[in-house]
Amino acid sequence: MARYTGPVCRLCRREGQKLFLKGERCMSPKCALERRDYPPGQHGQVARFRRGQPTDYFRQLREKQKVKRVYGVLERQFRRYFREALRTPGLTGENLLILLERRLDNVVYRLGFADSRAQARQLVQHGHFTVNGRRVTIPSYLVRPGDQIAVREGSRKRPYFQERAEMLDEMRVPDWLSLNAADLSARVLGMPRREHVDIPINEQLVVEYYSR
Repeated sequence: MARYTGPVCRLCRREGQKLFLKGERCMSPKCALERRDYPPGQHGQVARFRRGQPTDYFRQLREKQKVKRVYGVLERQFRRYFREALRTPGLTGENLLILLERRLDNVVYRLGFADSRAQARQLVQHGHFTVNGRRVTIPSYLVRPGDQIAVREGSRKRPYFQERAEMLDEMRVPDWLSLNAADLSARVLGMPRREHVDIPINEQLVVEYYSR
């Protein structure tokens, strides 16, 4: 499946805010948005001064693109999430964000096993995690309350996870997850809620985009 493989810092600059796509680098002075807070490209600096009042479509498109980039989802899959959110009782925008939060790669990131969702996606694809004792290599796998997530037995001796185990003691996880740092495992206590999304997102604009 096609996936964006260019510099991810360009995506943050394009959206005009930090999307935390590179882990610790986003919190350091090396962050591209700290050094160049204008859109990427040859005319980026000029564009920010010439751009007039954004249209409704522009704001809706940019918000949709931002959500896709935060969670690392491409358009076709994102549309499927939206259709499922539309069928689920409740607010469509909140349902959409809850579905994205339930992705296994996002949960691995939330638990502190990775510095970014992209890194978490790679760890899942390489088979380092199990769900309810079974190896899962699908980053889009949706966790459910009661699921037990753990680092695979064969991966626990790797230097990466041994170093992570020392860092996890200080990790704060959302209250819908329970982390056992010593055992490199976690449990899903319940469903995520809207307030668990830690990046400013106006999901109503995404709903408006697909409702045109």
